[in-house]
Amino acid sequence: MRRGLWFAAGAGTAVYAMVRGRRAAEVLTIDGLKDRLGALEVGARMFRDEVAQGQATKESELREKLGLVPHGTPELTGGRHKAIPTTEKQEGSN
Repeated sequence: MRRGLWFAAGAGTAVYAMVRGRRAAEVLTIDGLKDRLGALEVGARMFRDEVAQGQATKESELREKLGLVPHGTPELTGGRHKAIPTTEKQEGSN
């Protein structure tokens, strides 16, 4: 019984070592390195998108909490801003 147990333990260890060695060899190939770099790029893009989404959410929460108007509407005039034309000449200035 003891020899069978040690035989099974040794065979299991050998299979584990072979699988790990094969995976390590695959990582060091050109295709493996390309896959790793591609995964790193996707992870960085996902992280950037999550941070931007969190920032936008927090900004909208703060704007709502502080009672500020959303982007695009002037805060001081409340959207009723009259533009003063600068291209018209005043009469009698010459």
